Amino acid sequence: MEVIRAKTAGFCFGVKRAVDTVYEQLENASEFTTIYTYGPIIHNEEVVKDMKQKGVIVLQSEAELDALTEGTVIIRSHGVEKAIYDKLNAKGIKIVDATCPFVKKIHNIVQKESTKGNYIIIVGNPQHPEVEGIRGWAGTKVAVVQTKEDIEKLIIPENEKVCVVSQTTFNYNKFKELVEIILKKSYDVSVLNTICNATKERQTEAQCIAEEVDAMIVIGDKHSSNTQKLFEICKNACKDTYYIQTLDDLDMNQLGSVETVGITAGASTPNNIIEEVQNNVRIIF
Repeated sequence: MEVIRAKTAGFCFGVKRAVDTVYEQLENASEFTTIYTYGPIIHNEEVVKDMKQKGVIVLQSEAELDALTEGTVIIRSHGVEKAIYDKLNAKGIKIVDATCPFVKKIHNIVQKESTKGNYIIIVGNPQHPEVEGIRGWAGTKVAVVQTKEDIEKLIIPENEKVCVVSQTTFNYNKFKELVEIILKKSYDVSVLNTICNATKERQTEAQCIAEEVDAMIVIGDKHSSNTQKLFEICKNACKDTYYIQTLDDLDMNQLGSVETVGITAGASTPNNIIEEVQNNVRIIF
């Protein structure tokens, strides 16, 4: 069996930076300092589990954040709304910002455009923490859309200037389709494609591989937005596409009759998990 592994599979720059930040804080903290992350630092259960074993406490809600009186709070790679920074600063708690620089760039754009009085449209999943964070840097004139139906429901005054941004991990082709629909509504629109280049490259490579193989394996956490997008893209190109978190989720019997297998992975998937899957597929077949 031939196994083709995507060159872009695994940790992206922003995720690696965030994970490294947590381990650096653990290494340099005194024994009396507690390290917290606001939400899981990245969307990968295996990574978060290891951090917890080393003493990191994950704050799951704003109520838990409100109860803090000390410690160091690391802002997750997805970023958070401005109100969280304000709250922590008011409490005098140390902040270590591990927000992906590409996400931070969107925060700055949204804040600047909102200050000008412009209406903000965020293309992305409204329930995703990255999008929730971006929305928290806008004013009251903001909407989140991820479907054509969402755009059709928009009611924006004709004289408004509109700024469109995107969740960094959104499907690039879908973003273009939705932008075309927004432009047809005749708003005064400026479009900023804020999809991360690494995301676009990963999606493009995954599709190319999926089109050429008999089966495709997509590795990533079930909560990872960018992995879900990879799975959708690969599934459209290769009907025998499997979404797994670790090797334990892979049914080897499903691959018994195929000659070529492609492997890709989300931006929050550690290299050791990818290698374990790749090596086992090669050994068994």
